[in-house]
Amino acid sequence: MSQGASASVKGPEGKGTREGIQRFGRFLSGMVMPNIGAFIAWGLITALFIPTGWTPNENLSALVGPMITYLLPLLIGYTGGKMVADTRGGVVGAVATMGVVVGAGVPMFLGAMIMGPVGGYVIKKFDQAVEGKVASGFEMLVNNFSAGILGAILALVAYVGIGPVVLSLNNILKAGVEGIVNAGLLPITSLFIEPAKIMFLNNAINHGVLGPLAIQDASALGKSIFFLLETNPGPGLGILLAYWMFGKGMTKQSAPGAIIIHFLGGIHEIYFPYVLMNPALLLAVIAGGASGVFTFVITGAGLIAAPSPGSIFALLAMTPKGGFFGVIAGIAVSAAVSFLVASFFIKVKKDDGSKADLDSAKEKVQQLKGKKTETKISKIVVACDAGMGSSAMGASTLRNKLKQAGVKVEVVNTAIDQIPGDADLIITHESLTQRAARYAPNAEHISIRDFLDNPIYDQLAKRLAGLNKSEEKAPPEEVSNDSDEILRIANIRLGLESVNKEDVIKMAGQMLVDSGYVETPYIQGMLEREKVTTTYIGNGIAIPHGVGSCIGHIKKSGIVVLQFPQGIDFGDDNKAYLIIGIAGKGNDHLKILSNIASSLEDEKAAKAFISTKDPQSIYQMFTLEE
Repeated sequence: MSQGASASVKGPEGKGTREGIQRFGRFLSGMVMPNIGAFIAWGLITALFIPTGWTPNENLSALVGPMITYLLPLLIGYTGGKMVADTRGGVVGAVATMGVVVGAGVPMFLGAMIMGPVGGYVIKKFDQAVEGKVASGFEMLVNNFSAGILGAILALVAYVGIGPVVLSLNNILKAGVEGIVNAGLLPITSLFIEPAKIMFLNNAINHGVLGPLAIQDASALGKSIFFLLETNPGPGLGILLAYWMFGKGMTKQSAPGAIIIHFLGGIHEIYFPYVLMNPALLLAVIAGGASGVFTFVITGAGLIAAPSPGSIFALLAMTPKGGFFGVIAGIAVSAAVSFLVASFFIKVKKDDGSKADLDSAKEKVQQLKGKKTETKISKIVVACDAGMGSSAMGASTLRNKLKQAGVKVEVVNTAIDQIPGDADLIITHESLTQRAARYAPNAEHISIRDFLDNPIYDQLAKRLAGLNKSEEKAPPEEVSNDSDEILRIANIRLGLESVNKEDVIKMAGQMLVDSGYVETPYIQGMLEREKVTTTYIGNGIAIPHGVGSCIGHIKKSGIVVLQFPQGIDFGDDNKAYLIIGIAGKGNDHLKILSNIASSLEDEKAAKAFISTKDPQSIYQMFTLEE
C-alpha cells in the first residue's frame, strides 16, 4: 500500500505541491458550495421552462438568463469576498464582480472567482491600515464610504481591464476543451480526474475548470457533459461491488454499507480507502471512468446543473427531459467495467482484508485529504453567538495554554456568523458547531460545552506542541487602558440573595444601563441570548450578554460583577455563583476578559472569588496589567 500511495506524490516538495492544490481547491469550493442551492434552482427552472424543457413556458423561462448572467456570479463574488473579509469583503467582492459581469457575452464564473476574493482582500487591507486612526463618531461614515469608493474603483477596473482578460482566458480554455471533445478524446480525462479524486485534488479541477465550462455549456445547450465527468458514481460503485463479491474479512463485510453511503448518499470519499488498500485499483476506476465518459459521449448525455452531492438521486434530478437513458447507461457501464477490472486485482492480491488494513487505508485517506495534525495550523477561531463574551474568554484561555506550550498560533474570537475564511480550526459550543460548519465547511471543528475550564485546550496545546514553530507570532490585541471605566468597583456587588436566572440577567443588564454602558433594550437582548444557549461557562461562572440587533444598543464597553454565595440555577445541573454581565464594543473589554479567564480557569481561584467579601480583590485581579 505504501508503495502505491507514494507513487502519486514523492518527497516533501511533491507533498507541498499537492497540499497547495488542495488548499486552492478548498478555497474555490468554499466559494461555490454555499451557493449550490442557487445553482440547483437555476437548473430546475431551466429544465422545466426552456423550449426543450419538461413544461416549456416562454414567460417563466425569462428567469433563466438573468439568473445565470447576474445572480450566480454575484453570489460567488460575494461569498469569495466574505471568505476573505467577512460581510464587508462580501459586499465589495460583489460590487467588483459586477465589473466583469456587465458586458460579457458568457456567464463570468471565472471572473467572479477572481474579483470576489480581490474585493475582500482590498477592503481588508484598507481596514487594517485605518484601524485605530478613525475619530470617534466617524466609524460608520468611514466604513460605508470606504466600501463604496473601493467597490466602485474595483468595478471600473474589472470592467475596463480585468473583464476582457478573463473573457479571453475563458475562451482559450473553452477552445482547448472543445478541441478535446471534437477529437473524441474526452474519455482520457479520466486518467487525471479519477486519481485526482483519490488525492482530493478534485475541487480545483471541478470548481476551477469543469464547473464554469459546464454552466456556460448548459446555458447555451440546456445540458452539459462536464457535469458528469467528476460526479459519476459508477467507478466507485464497481470497486465496492467487487469487494462485496470477492473481498475477504472486514472489507467484504463493510462494502454493502459503503455502497449505500456512496451510491445513494453521494459521499464518494467512502470508497477511497478500498482503492488505497490495493493501489492497482486505480486502473479500475480509470477504466470505469473512461468507459462511462465514452458512453456519455455517444449517447449525448448531460446534466442541467451540478449534482451535489454525487448521489444517483441528485444525478437523476438534474437530468434533462429525454436524457435519462444516456446518464443511466454511462453510470451502469462505468460501474460494470470498474467491477470487472477490480475483481481481477482483488482476486490476485493475497491478503485477508483485515480491519487493520482497512483502518490503515482510511488513515492514508486522511493524510491525502490534508486533515492530519502534521499540517500546520495557522489560525484558530473560538466562536460564540455574539463574539464578545464566552468566545473571548475561551480564546484568552487557549492563547495562554498555547503560549505556555511554546506554540505560536494566531487565536481570535468572533461571532458565529463572522468566522473568517482563513480559519484552520474552529472551536464552538456544541449547540453551535453545525452553524459554524456551514460558515466554514473546510475547517476542522471542535465542539465543547465549557469555554472556561476545558481539557480540550490542554489537549490542543499538547497536539500542536512541536508544530507551527515557523509561524509568525500572532499580533497583540489592541485594547485600551481604560479598564477603570470598563469595570468599576461600584459595579462589583457581593453577597447577594439568590433569585431566578431571568431576574439575575435583568439585574446585570440594569446595572449596565445605570452605568451608561448600554440602552435599556439591551436587557431584552441578554434574555434572548440566554434562550438560544446558556452563558454558563464552567467553574461556577456565567457571563450573560446580548447578541444580534441589540448590539446596536451598546454605548461603550462595560462589565458588571454579581456574586451569589448560594448560587443561581442555569440549567443542566449548572449552578453559577459569579455572574459577569458584559457589553462589548470593539476590543476595549478584551483585556479584562483575558484577566477573568486567566483568574478563573483554576478551580481553587474561582472558589476564592465566589466566597470573597472584598470587591477590591476582584477588581484588582480582573483589571491587572501585565
